Amino acid sequence: MRLAPMKTVRRLFYVDIAVSVTFVSLAFLSLFLFIDLVDALSDIAKGGGSIGLAALASLLDVPGHFYELAPIMVLIGTVYTLSRLAQSSEFTILRTSGLGPWRALRLLASLGLAFAALTFFVGDYLAPYSENKGVDLRALMRGSLSHGRAGVWIKDRQSTRDGDRSYSINIGRTGSQGEMLAVNIFEFDDDGKLARQITAASGRIDDQGHWALSNVHITRWLTSDAGQAPHVATEALDAWQWTTGPSADVVASALLPVSTMSTVELWRYIGHLDVNEQAIQAYEIQFWKRALYPFACLVMVCLALPFAYLHARAGGISLKVFGGIMLGITFILLNSLASHLGLLRNWTPWVAAAAPSVLFLLMSMAAFAWLVRYR
Repeated sequence: MRLAPMKTVRRLFYVDIAVSVTFVSLAFLSLFLFIDLVDALSDIAKGGGSIGLAALASLLDVPGHFYELAPIMVLIGTVYTLSRLAQSSEFTILRTSGLGPWRALRLLASLGLAFAALTFFVGDYLAPYSENKGVDLRALMRGSLSHGRAGVWIKDRQSTRDGDRSYSINIGRTGSQGEMLAVNIFEFDDDGKLARQITAASGRIDDQGHWALSNVHITRWLTSDAGQAPHVATEALDAWQWTTGPSADVVASALLPVSTMSTVELWRYIGHLDVNEQAIQAYEIQFWKRALYPFACLVMVCLALPFAYLHARAGGISLKVFGGIMLGITFILLNSLASHLGLLRNWTPWVAAAAPSVLFLLMSMAAFAWLVRYR
């Protein structure tokens, strides 16, 4: 028998798998939307707001959930489609007509790359934007956004006319309009001695990158001449401008969750931390996870292909889909576990990020080769 035109076979695979993945995505995202809405309503009961704002905040979380669940949704949708084609003997007919294993693998790999491109777009552009807006909306609902008991600490270093200066900056909370609240700035000289402390009730970073602080108290530790005791000078100001503070991008990266940063922004923040001699391994692992995660969709498509070569009597479609769900959950758990192990064991960041995908790719290729050869 002669294989149908490749264009027809490609359309059969791509359309059926795309429809199945879309259906699975709607089911998963609807479930998570409901869970997020329940959490948002509980926040309303505690801090105020409206049901409309709660629903909007939940909708803004959808792109992030899509990015996180994309590999498992692609796996389940592809397993369902291939299992259905195998059960109806359509895949068997295509095989006897000349659709070889490696040709089928190339077909699905192309579709996997398309899913990877979509995942990268959502994770690097749409999800960070929506997550950022969601954080602002939740701050508006709660009145402010807390960053824990100790707040957020930012370290910076500057070269001034008085010598090198290092700064430790603490921001306690973020206001509903994006302003910084409970700001504390500690300035140290090149000998590591505290030279100045600046406290402010609130502050913003303007378009020029200057820190505009309000209700400011400045304490200076002044060096004295020989034979005189050092003394402290204090000053209270309604407003004060700091022209050499960290940029708005650096502050936003420190204040907001990692999910609100794109891959490029995460890389820049790692550079800032490295320059200021701060720990960067956790952020490096997150960077490599962000860069490599979309290719997990390609791995999941390859992992689903062996299900097409299982005999129709080797379990129904529901059993195979359940197996796909278990594999997807295992991948998500292993991906999270590898990050923590990489941090604890001081693994190379890209190895910790790539290990789960490489392991599952090897598993899929081994299962595929075995089924093609012996089944």
